[in-house]
Amino acid sequence: MIHRTLTRTIDARIGSGKAIIILGARQVGKTTLLRDLVGNSDTLWLNADEEADRSLFDGLSAAGFQPYLAGHKTVVIDEAQRIPDIGVKLKILQDTFGKDVQFFATGSSSFELANTINEPLTGRKWELQLHPLTANEMVAHHGLLAEQKMLDSRLRFGWYPEVVTHPELAVELLAELANDGLYKDIFRLGEIRKPAGFMRLAKALAFQIGSEVSMTELGETAGIDKATAEKYVTLLEQAYVVFRLGSYSRNLRNELKRATKIYFYDVGIRNALLGDFSPSATRSDIGHLFENLVLAEFAKHRSTLSLEPLGYFWRVSGGGEIDFVTGPEWALHAYETKWNPNARASFPKAFLNAYAPASTTVIHRDNMLPILLSLNP
Repeated sequence: MIHRTLTRTIDARIGSGKAIIILGARQVGKTTLLRDLVGNSDTLWLNADEEADRSLFDGLSAAGFQPYLAGHKTVVIDEAQRIPDIGVKLKILQDTFGKDVQFFATGSSSFELANTINEPLTGRKWELQLHPLTANEMVAHHGLLAEQKMLDSRLRFGWYPEVVTHPELAVELLAELANDGLYKDIFRLGEIRKPAGFMRLAKALAFQIGSEVSMTELGETAGIDKATAEKYVTLLEQAYVVFRLGSYSRNLRNELKRATKIYFYDVGIRNALLGDFSPSATRSDIGHLFENLVLAEFAKHRSTLSLEPLGYFWRVSGGGEIDFVTGPEWALHAYETKWNPNARASFPKAFLNAYAPASTTVIHRDNMLPILLSLNP
């Protein structure tokens, strides 16, 4: 069993009198985490992917639900976004039984795709996010040296739990996820009228990691208009497939102020969309792929600890760029990623003079894991 960092956060919130909402893409291990944490003996498990379980919430009333709670101190509602008005229904259950029963709900897409939980559950919930496995979790599982030896595999196949535990099936598992599993909720709840256009857009994003993204150009590539391209990217964000990195701008006139880059939470999914699982030694995109891997680790780390914002990239028109900038303005930390530890890396003088960052760090394949391990727990 690979221990998940989020377990500690969840465990600290059990018994607080609030529902615990765990969001994350399909197959990242939400159910496995909860089964390990709360077990089965006194837990009522409901799977909203199954009609029989969903029907329990039709015309829900506290009195009608109470018989199902007999002998149960914990209730887990898996894939809760499948239940209409789940926010209101969770409020009823939490208000009536929340002192004696710990309610969990998991969702494989942001609940805003179908329902709004924030208003009905204001003050009644903890909302947490689970992502694919992290480098830190894998180092804790089998050691730093073993994980360093796996870097090429992680760049090719990523960190989805089933992919990690069944490497011999990695290509098949990722192909299934990239072609169907990750998008079930998007197609069902997002009113996708052009699935082919959506998939073309996802593939275009996979090609463009590390580059600035234009919604107009994305739309043209995918055969959809700009507004639809923006909608589809937002849906991919809400399904925890991709995340955006905005541009950092405070002082200089020629800084890019509204530019965006888009990365994948898992590079295995990105490679599956392109059908390219070739080794790092033969890849022409290894620089951008390594950049995505590193930034995804920062994104997963900050999301797991509910730290916001993630950070930014920095660039001035005419040249000069930094891959990742994070922290408050008075203590900025700037990072450059280089696959080759011998590659030349420098930080533009314009940035150093304007912001006097607290630190500048070059992350390469040899020091990546130690740097990630040094992040705040």
